Amino acid sequence: MLSSRILALAALLAAAPAWPAPAPTVEEARRFMDQAEARLLKLNVDSSRADWVRSTYITGDTEILAAQADEQLIQATVELVHQAQRFAGLKLPPELARKFALLRNSLTLAAPTDPAQSAELTRIAAKMEGDYGAAKYCPTPGRCLDVDQLSDILATSRDPAALLDAWQGWHNLARPMRTPFARYVELANLGARQLGFADTGAMWRSKYDMPPDAFAAELDRLWTQVRPLYVALHTYVRRRLREKYGAALVPAHGPIPADLLGNMWAQDWTNIYPLVAPPAEHATYDLTQILRARNTKPLDMVRDGEHFFTSLGFAPLPPTFWTRSLFVKPADRDVVCHASAWDIDTQDDLRLKLCIEINAENFTTIHHELGHNFYQRAYSRQPLLFRDSANDGFHEAIGDTIALSVTPAYLHRIGLLDTVPPTSAGIGLLLRRALDKVAFLPFGLMIDKWRWEVFSGRIPPEKYNETWWAMRLQYQGVAPPEGRTESNFDPGAKYHVAANVPYTRYFLAAILQFQFHRALSRIAGCTDPLYQCSIYGNHEAGRRLNAMLSLGASRPWPDALYELTGQREMDSTAILDYFAPLKKWLDEQNRGEPSGW
Repeated sequence: MLSSRILALAALLAAAPAWPAPAPTVEEARRFMDQAEARLLKLNVDSSRADWVRSTYITGDTEILAAQADEQLIQATVELVHQAQRFAGLKLPPELARKFALLRNSLTLAAPTDPAQSAELTRIAAKMEGDYGAAKYCPTPGRCLDVDQLSDILATSRDPAALLDAWQGWHNLARPMRTPFARYVELANLGARQLGFADTGAMWRSKYDMPPDAFAAELDRLWTQVRPLYVALHTYVRRRLREKYGAALVPAHGPIPADLLGNMWAQDWTNIYPLVAPPAEHATYDLTQILRARNTKPLDMVRDGEHFFTSLGFAPLPPTFWTRSLFVKPADRDVVCHASAWDIDTQDDLRLKLCIEINAENFTTIHHELGHNFYQRAYSRQPLLFRDSANDGFHEAIGDTIALSVTPAYLHRIGLLDTVPPTSAGIGLLLRRALDKVAFLPFGLMIDKWRWEVFSGRIPPEKYNETWWAMRLQYQGVAPPEGRTESNFDPGAKYHVAANVPYTRYFLAAILQFQFHRALSRIAGCTDPLYQCSIYGNHEAGRRLNAMLSLGASRPWPDALYELTGQREMDSTAILDYFAPLKKWLDEQNRGEPSGW
């Protein structure tokens, strides 16, 4: 009798209309976010530790452990993003609302909700990065070269056959990545769509406090401002390379072969400076030779970088930085030598991972990476979701901003130059820097433009390589040194493609660093030409810089930009101001020379 009554009651309840769920409250949203940040903090630390070991001890086991930790973090973030939808439409206090927005946009890789697909995606991502780090080209039995050794050939050799062999050797190693990359795109897009994004590219573009399409248009605006400067540099360099290698290799009008520009990806042309240097009256110093002549050690270069920041009033790096970082490539194991700065516990466990070589490029790279570390510590007191840069371009720009202050006058002050070069050396200094900064701009832009098209489906797998080189021609004016087909996968020869690292941040940084430098130079009272200004030792510049860094991601990036520069819009005119003397000189050198490609 009792059971029949219970069944009857259950039937009535089932037939009755469901009561609506109570509307969420602001206090519930706050509790949810507090719990989410606590959970994500632990998983972030676990993932960082596993990724550090995977990057510094590449084995099958460390790849699996890192993939598992990354999968747990990604799955938790995806789960929290879905749960946070309950609070959509609820009017929240501005700070709390920003946390919910940042949570939704926090992923660069959104795993699908299906556990098997999620595990597959994180395994593919970990393996692609691990394969990149362990890849070696073996031109002869018993002689195998990694990407750094092959890059040295591109940087120093002037033998076209050796350059071509090193370029081919590395790029051909990426062929096996094509199939897993296509699957990674498929799974990553599935995860992004489950979070409400059109695809992974749209998810990446949503991180910039503006609609994705508006952000893409902003990039085009910035590129349009600086393109004439790049074209002038390209025209000059092409002529000088033609003088060196002949018209058979370098045409009078057309793209430059990618293996002749001194860098594996033709993104930084600094290494060909001796081939394109201006006349002797404009000659400048060679920092690489100076460092080596002084028997500089890797840690000496890191100490120099730290000293610049402490001269601005920043506290020294913690003791654990010096004991836990990787500064020199180990002889007994494979590591990912690509330079990176780490904030393991989002507090004070700061680390640098870099296989340091004694040269000017690494001297600058160290300043760049330490910029990440000092930024990380500046915002470490913020809530977890605000422990990041205002946008990812800010993070990349800070260290490079400091490096722009590594002027001859600064090098003289720290004892690396006996005398300051005469004013006539300015063109040489600017040309060398343009081969780095200006040459990089179109490459920094096209990497993600290509990936956005891949994620959207407008570039199908059967056209990966064709469109890669079409876009490199469009933006960079470079071409492969030999015919490439769809049996190749040349995008995978770039670390950031293999490692799922968005690249637009580097283009933004290339613009922002000059905007930051111009503002800091004015704060420091510098009245010299912008390229001669250094903020070394100026505490007021350091105070204003730290005020911006300390904001982290707590406010939209235009607010952070305004804090330092008084502007709310990214602006390419600072890079034009910086290189104005060089542009005038390039135009004189290019008179009568065909421009463009």
